[in-house]
Amino acid sequence: MGNVSNTSVFTSTLSEREDLIFGTVYLVFGIMSLSGNSLLLLVAHQKRSLLKPAEFFIVNLAISDLSMTVTLFPLATSSFFAHRWLFDQAVCTLYAFCGVLFGLCSLASLTVLSTVCCLKVCYPAYGNRFSRSHAAVLLLAVWAYALAFATAPLAQWGGYGPEPYGTACCITWEASSREATLYILALLIFCYLLPCLLILVSYALILWTVRVSRRAVRQHTSPRRRARGVHSLLLKLSIAVCLGFLAAWTPYAVVALWALLGDASQVPALAFVLSAVFAKSSTLYNPLVYLLFKPSFHKFLSKDRVLLQALRALLCCGCWGAALQPFPSPAFGGRPSTGRSCSDAFECSSNYPRCYTPRRAPGSSAQSGPLAVLASGAAGQPGLRRTVQAMVLLTRRRSGLGTAHVAGEALPSAITKDLL
Repeated sequence: MGNVSNTSVFTSTLSEREDLIFGTVYLVFGIMSLSGNSLLLLVAHQKRSLLKPAEFFIVNLAISDLSMTVTLFPLATSSFFAHRWLFDQAVCTLYAFCGVLFGLCSLASLTVLSTVCCLKVCYPAYGNRFSRSHAAVLLLAVWAYALAFATAPLAQWGGYGPEPYGTACCITWEASSREATLYILALLIFCYLLPCLLILVSYALILWTVRVSRRAVRQHTSPRRRARGVHSLLLKLSIAVCLGFLAAWTPYAVVALWALLGDASQVPALAFVLSAVFAKSSTLYNPLVYLLFKPSFHKFLSKDRVLLQALRALLCCGCWGAALQPFPSPAFGGRPSTGRSCSDAFECSSNYPRCYTPRRAPGSSAQSGPLAVLASGAAGQPGLRRTVQAMVLLTRRRSGLGTAHVAGEALPSAITKDLL
């Protein structure tokens, strides 16, 4: 990792069998990442007029992941198969620069997205003011943040060079100077620890808010059917995003810290290549998470048979077909809603019941219209003054014996729609 003019640093230190394995892994990852991110961008283009400000960060995430796929995977894959770096030092520096730029842009997009979703769900008084102009400013900040750390090694604050395994390039993890040490420490703090903390805290607050809202709802009614679908989807999305972030970037952080505190030459080359594989796996993991778990994107896939078949081919498993059905309304036993749909979760809360008209069962007459109960912290629980909102739909139906049955349905999806 020292003198890059020596051609020996561009020779693979792995065995030919290991290079063949990792080259094949990169090839598969590249194809899946190219397909997944292109599909996500195609879906976003089709629903461009319906995109919410928070979803701009998902589009930006797909753009940065796709850019990383196009600029890094072909060079690394061909070099793995050739058992050496096939290009010169200039291309090595460009490769490392693109890897840091697009990698940090994806990381920052995930962080800002989780923070914005937390703001809209947990603090709607502020989150409801989040507009497209705010999203545009944050997107510029994301790219400026990534560009600052990517250009620092070009200004001799840190450095770029070949990886210890010889077939790719990245940051020079060996702290040869005080500036390089400070740069690596800054990367660990501002590009791993801080984003990790923000993502984990944001999704923890979102899940806690939904849990508290359900508890507040149960004080007003005893639902006969529990709205577990939205909660399950929200939980899966939160876990997938958090685990994906940790799995992608923790190995790199551990290896970087290991090289910084110890002797970088004693760190096995296999540790560096495995950490790089995990980091690049995020480019195919991120689009699948949002295509599978975000209903607003999922709905467009369900409508378009070509896109739906493309996603099934990407997953290479027919068992996902059951998960790729149109999302029914979580209200009234999962039957589709018949009223005007709202463009925003808080519009649904404020305009209900005009936004929704439940379908009546044959032979039954509704004694009263749907009743929207807005459970905020001011009613009964002063500790919930953070405007924990929930909606309860109640319909009274007469049976043949003249008894009235009350069917309640908690709809936390009204406050989680901006997240899902």
